[in-house]
Amino acid sequence: MYKNPRSNNILLNLGIESLNEMQEMAQDAILNDPNVLLLSPTGSGKTLAFLLPIFEMLQPEVNAVQCLIIVPSRELGLQIQQVWKKMTTDYKVNVCYGGHNIETEIKNLSNPPAILIGTPGRIADHIDRETFKTDTIETLVLDEFDKSLQLGFHEQMSYIINRLPKLNKRILVSATSDIEIPKYTRVVNPTVLDFVPHEKENENLSMKMVVSKEKDKIGSLFQLLCSLKSESAIIFCNHRDAAERISDTLNEKGIYATYYHGGMDQEERERALIQFRNGSVSYLVTTDLAARGLDIPEMNHVIHYHLPSKEDEFTHRNGRTARMLASGTAYIIVNESEKKLDYIDYQMPVLNVDNAKSLPKPPEFQTIYISGGKKNKLNKIDIVGFFSQKGKLEKGDLGLIEVKDFVSFAAVKFKKVNELLRNIKDEKMKGKKFKIEVARNVIKKEEEK
Repeated sequence: MYKNPRSNNILLNLGIESLNEMQEMAQDAILNDPNVLLLSPTGSGKTLAFLLPIFEMLQPEVNAVQCLIIVPSRELGLQIQQVWKKMTTDYKVNVCYGGHNIETEIKNLSNPPAILIGTPGRIADHIDRETFKTDTIETLVLDEFDKSLQLGFHEQMSYIINRLPKLNKRILVSATSDIEIPKYTRVVNPTVLDFVPHEKENENLSMKMVVSKEKDKIGSLFQLLCSLKSESAIIFCNHRDAAERISDTLNEKGIYATYYHGGMDQEERERALIQFRNGSVSYLVTTDLAARGLDIPEMNHVIHYHLPSKEDEFTHRNGRTARMLASGTAYIIVNESEKKLDYIDYQMPVLNVDNAKSLPKPPEFQTIYISGGKKNKLNKIDIVGFFSQKGKLEKGDLGLIEVKDFVSFAAVKFKKVNELLRNIKDEKMKGKKFKIEVARNVIKKEEEK
């Protein structure tokens, strides 16, 4: 167990018996050194590695932001917040990001959190508005900071760092080691903890090739999915329109898929991830946006419909499977007309899927939308009680429930959905009537007219 009794309680809250080697070394480095560079693969536990020592450093008597965590995406910020809340500390945390109601954020910041998480643009906006004090922040974390640099957040990140006069600890976190640290971070001679595999590939990851006879590889993808024994998979492609086309084509063929990319609005992106997480759809067709930093389940299968131009993105994609001690398989679908990439070993085993014709089983669950959330005083217990007592659902009929600020989503066994909606049609939950219906699937805009 951990050397500090308070942190022992946190590990118990998380259901963790002990820290891994990377997390142990990160504790010592972050507590004792002013600049730390933590490099470790996706899924290795980096978030807990920096949150535990931050917890040790927080001062209960300071009623202001003490630690600022900058993230490249809303999804990563919410994931870090979720880990912190599961730790069950007495310290408040808030997340700020573009697309979220800024008035709600300003109200939340009026009672300042000890830890503030946010995307560069939104945090810079709040600093401009002076909605929180910056002279109490002593610890800065740049999580997946290389991704923030790729997305062009240099100006905002430089501005933020220059507005933190009392900063005495900087923690840079990434899943890749091929990075250059910008001067404006003022990270000098950092303690480097590099746990990224270099020469040796992940021994738990199997690689297989599917050869498509057609230039349009959708037929080969369909047959590959039919061969996976109805197990879920993430399908990576290089373009947003390709993600939409592939997802829609799979649905037309009777395969339950959804797409996810940066061109979607926040509500659509969130709904797609929720439906994938709770098993309402079996396949997520996505761009590299989902390669890291998202709270989605461990996959047995990662499929490269298109190969990325850079090897590090290929590595990040594959990081969605074969995490830690688990095994997984990555598939590349190739056509002879495509340019061969130097980083791919084309001598890998070839998988013949020509005879795979049986459709994957349909999902066991369907997602139910509820027009109320945390700000309406709803929680998971309320929803479970209402669906059980008024909706007549058995315990096994309910799956994952996610409660957001103003909406909630619950996974319900497909065969029980109509009965549930009939039973609760005129009923109130906590004395209020909420709109409760089957959540819409994510489909292309022109089909929503």
